[in-house]
Amino acid sequence: MPEKKVEVLVVGAGPAGIAAACCASEAGRKVVVLDDNPSPGGQIWRRESRRSSSPQAVYWFDRLRRSRAEVLCGVRVVGGADCGALLVDHDDGISEIQYDKLILATGARERFLPFPGWTLPNVMGAGGLQAMVKGGLPIEGRSVAIAGSGPLLLAVASYLKKMGAQIMLVAEQAGSVNLMRFGFHLIGEPAKLREAFELRWGLGGIRYRTAGWPVAAEGNGKLESVTFSNGRTEWKQRCDYLACGFGLVPNLEIPLLLGCEIQHGAVKVDGHQQTTVPGIFCAGETTGVGGLDLALAEGQIAGYAAAGRPERVREFSAARAKGLRFKNALDRAFTLREELRTIVKSETLVCRCEDVSFEKLLQHPSWRAAKLQTRCGMGPCQGRVCGPAVEFLLGWKAESVRPPILPTSLGRLATVGEPNPS
Repeated sequence: MPEKKVEVLVVGAGPAGIAAACCASEAGRKVVVLDDNPSPGGQIWRRESRRSSSPQAVYWFDRLRRSRAEVLCGVRVVGGADCGALLVDHDDGISEIQYDKLILATGARERFLPFPGWTLPNVMGAGGLQAMVKGGLPIEGRSVAIAGSGPLLLAVASYLKKMGAQIMLVAEQAGSVNLMRFGFHLIGEPAKLREAFELRWGLGGIRYRTAGWPVAAEGNGKLESVTFSNGRTEWKQRCDYLACGFGLVPNLEIPLLLGCEIQHGAVKVDGHQQTTVPGIFCAGETTGVGGLDLALAEGQIAGYAAAGRPERVREFSAARAKGLRFKNALDRAFTLREELRTIVKSETLVCRCEDVSFEKLLQHPSWRAAKLQTRCGMGPCQGRVCGPAVEFLLGWKAESVRPPILPTSLGRLATVGEPNPS
């Protein structure tokens, strides 16, 4: 891929990125979209770009195809070059893409909390198991326990049931009072209320336990059973898979690398989705996890603002405000309970890449000190798994991000700055 110079560069081709690219392109700007997946859609519209059952996805994929935006898949941002440029890793090596305006729509990932046995084969993220089944993993007839927190649990349970899995249990760590309050909020959101009702109705007959969470996974070489607790009693559930995720956390590596201010665990933006760095905008779950409608509203605002069409922003302000109210309701309903800080034991591995136990972390006063002495967060995942867990357990935050933010070869890095032979 040759070096590029574009007016608007969008990183992330999920719903927010697609909406941003469409609006910026339709406003007459030269737009390039980068995504590290084989096709656009992100996690929510994964594998739906060719054939989708969602009218909303069909609309946006068609609009993206009709726009003049260039979509480059299988491309990963590994660093920033000089001001106004990113370094991207692709099949042919590493290239530099220069931009006038940058829109970051890099989404979020699941938060994992360590507990005894969480490293056993067949213990995986809720969204991760769903993605693997979409990718061809056979699940028909296999027993699955689902645990953690957030609406994703019901969506995953519904999908896996449709694919033939036997759902043994859905354990939500939030209490019934919090969920009832969230339900009352949904009264003002008829579409979301209907969706929630349909998901719950489709799981009729399946045990749904509030105020319940996993405390241990057991098995000889692979998962065989999971022990759950409600803080008073414990019970054991046999299963072939445990799909477990404690909510979502924004992907902040690129915003941090570029100097964007982070506030309350997400990128700080103004009413035009402008970050604290001029010319850089953020949209979707990078600014906080609030669902599809908020992501689309923010994407459209960012697209028009980056294209120099601020008068169009007002069209989506009401949708953004409504989405933010829903986000706040989500945050209140699914706040992680204090008891989850106690499910990790001293010998439990927290950093799976570097085999760092919780006991080793407790010997250090900060994230930086622990990294220097134990290599926690320095393995292939670069802290994407252990980082949010350590932040929840110990209150440590990543102090800096250094390139490359994703693994790449030394040979590729050595070519940075060399003349392009083409």
